[in-house]
Amino acid sequence: MTLAHRFDPTVLREYDIRGIVGKTLTEADARAIGRGFGSMVVRGGGRRIAIGYDGRLSSPSLEAAAVEGLVSTGLEVVRIGLGPTPMLYFAVRHLELDAGMMITGSHNPPDYNGFKMMLGKAPVYGAMIQEIGSIAAAGDFATGAGSQRSLDLQDTYVERLLRDYDGVEPLSCVWDAGNGATGEILRRLVARLPGRHTVLFDAIDGRFPNHHPDPTVPENLVDLTAKVAEVGADLGIAFDGDGDRIGAIDAQGRIVWGDQLVAIYAMDVLKSHPGATIIADVKASQTLFDAIAEHGGTPLMWKTGHSLLKAKMAETGSPLAGEMSGHIFFADKYYGFDDALYCAVRLLGLVSRLGPLGALRDRLPPVLNTPEVRFQVDESRKFAAVTEIQDRVRAMAAADPAIQVTDIDGVRVKTADGWWLLRASNTQDVLVARAEAFTQDGLDRLKDQIRTQLDQSGIKAPAGF
Repeated sequence: MTLAHRFDPTVLREYDIRGIVGKTLTEADARAIGRGFGSMVVRGGGRRIAIGYDGRLSSPSLEAAAVEGLVSTGLEVVRIGLGPTPMLYFAVRHLELDAGMMITGSHNPPDYNGFKMMLGKAPVYGAMIQEIGSIAAAGDFATGAGSQRSLDLQDTYVERLLRDYDGVEPLSCVWDAGNGATGEILRRLVARLPGRHTVLFDAIDGRFPNHHPDPTVPENLVDLTAKVAEVGADLGIAFDGDGDRIGAIDAQGRIVWGDQLVAIYAMDVLKSHPGATIIADVKASQTLFDAIAEHGGTPLMWKTGHSLLKAKMAETGSPLAGEMSGHIFFADKYYGFDDALYCAVRLLGLVSRLGPLGALRDRLPPVLNTPEVRFQVDESRKFAAVTEIQDRVRAMAAADPAIQVTDIDGVRVKTADGWWLLRASNTQDVLVARAEAFTQDGLDRLKDQIRTQLDQSGIKAPAGF
């Protein structure tokens, strides 16, 4: 019997493996992922791997199948059980293992699930994910007599989260776990933190009965905002489904977006790391990059994608990086991976020492911006259209020194009015557009430029542009 296995072509993505359970992702796929990734680990000299899973209804069975595949390659598998993705990352670092695998659908709908992996201290993405598919298609799996054991790391993880709390005054905080995988860890964490804490939706439930666990969507923060107002809390904190992205609101109920959080963290981190490189993705506000420079740091704009930012942090020795989406990475005292629970502990300490979150937010200049607008563009056109637009705006910049073009990830154009961005998604057949300006007239002009560029490439502009 051949072990060769072919995956649905839609599941092997840029940053992870993800599909619809029972349709594009099955237990047979999970077993083959275990065999394929396990083969990579073994052939690279590794012998020990941690595996964890989130609260989705399909996660336990996918985890069991993946473990079967990993053990068949000769690996020693440490099963850490149900919890957030960053607890899996922590397990690999704390136990000094060779690799990690997390079964998680992140913030996707309940019928989705997937796999995030790390090899050594680095994320697995891009060509490495495609290599798992190639190994499986060829049936070229390593074989060996592996083993498995279970290990409860929850209290050890909570202890590590608490180690870097540096607050001076107790605060009142409302937390929204969104029925995601952070629930149990969050209960243990707030029991140990000073202050008054109210926890919403901490029962881990893969059906997500209260709201979808994506803190970048304002509708998902309605319950949190209401509870902050009701109890008179100092701030509110929310997590996505697997606990690697953070959302926050201030005492007035205003959303503090991911790039604003990075700016606030940067003001603090740069006190102990003067001149350090702070990284943010191309979707982030110009006010973030300006704030980094203003506080003596070196701002670095980089490609969107949590795996790409982690890799760039390691390359540059950056102590802090973050994305508009709420993936935020600390490497000043922590491990450099995206851990929203850790970010929350750091935020509480920072607000306790430096004053209200709203006041810290208001140190950033006010700007007007569009949300991140995603619109469908055929897979065969999305990258080509961005290249065409890059060529045209470079020609414009050559004739007008007031125009600056950044093309590390799509095309970002800075003018006297502000900036606009168009980039192709690495995981879907969509283009992403965003614009930011100092005035409404300026924002209208930037949106006009986006419409014009899209029109010249034969693409209809999205609603709102």
